[in-house]
Amino acid sequence: MPRVMICGDLVWAHKESEELFSGLADVVRMDSANRADFLAGLKPGGKYEGIVGFYRHNVSSAQIGLFDREIIDGLAAAGVKWIAHNGAGYDQIDVLYCKEKGIFVSNTPGAVDDATATTALFLLISALRCFSKAERSVRVGQWKNAHVAGEAHDLTGRTLAILGMGGIGLRLAHLVHAFPMRVIYHNRRKVPHAPEWCEYYGSDRLDEFLASAEVLSVHVPLNVQTTGLVDEKMIRKLPKGAVIVNTARGKVIDEAAMIRALEDGHLGAIGLDVFPDEPQVNPRLFEFPNAALLPHMGTETCDSQKKMEIRALTNLRDFLTKGKGDDLIPEFR
Repeated sequence: MPRVMICGDLVWAHKESEELFSGLADVVRMDSANRADFLAGLKPGGKYEGIVGFYRHNVSSAQIGLFDREIIDGLAAAGVKWIAHNGAGYDQIDVLYCKEKGIFVSNTPGAVDDATATTALFLLISALRCFSKAERSVRVGQWKNAHVAGEAHDLTGRTLAILGMGGIGLRLAHLVHAFPMRVIYHNRRKVPHAPEWCEYYGSDRLDEFLASAEVLSVHVPLNVQTTGLVDEKMIRKLPKGAVIVNTARGKVIDEAAMIRALEDGHLGAIGLDVFPDEPQVNPRLFEFPNAALLPHMGTETCDSQKKMEIRALTNLRDFLTKGKGDDLIPEFR
């Protein structure tokens, strides 16, 4: 019977894991305290010999580090063919090297859409209405002394520009349509199932897209092409007073350029759930009263995390039974 590994503990889906793999595979828990022990376990005669597929959670990096070339070389030599990553973002895995080594990678799109989109909605509302600053004021007994009505704005009728119309971006579009906000989006290609009230701006209209963005919400994965995508040039094409919301990955935005735009007033506010060097946060961000900040809370609900675990495990099960899971990442399509 083949063996599969849980690399990063399950929290919510223990019963589902038993049901998915009963009679199909032996499930092994990664119990290495460090990288050296993990790599040794993959070798012939090691405790992980015979592993063909992985369920992977980011928490495993605390013991064995990122899935870089060294780890992937070890997996490939051991005969591993599938990594079922738990999460929408998979920047902790060198996926291009996985592809080179013949190891497929899946993620968990859809499972995170609602929780991450509602996080973006919270940050959008907080940034436009100055709620984060107001909460800080009331907690120190200052009521709303620091509030300036002229700095706060309603959502109704404002333009939300979504950068990356995947599942999360599309879910956010539906949420803000209730106000209603005008929704425009930029994507690699037009999304055929997007509602007709979502206006598509292709690459030939990117400047127009940015110039129309009263709120820019970022929803692109982190990879070589998107690192620093929202740079000085892009930020300066936003209208003065615009808001940036980021629930994707911190490194998608040039943080220094964003801070400069806050300093000189070009940006009216920001709402961030992600940062370039988590869990470290640039202390300069704490100095801006118009910065709404969260500690990467996008998928921190029991509902979403259970859905993510089940979806990743299902991809691994489908690899064993059908040769392929449903959620191959774009780099493999």
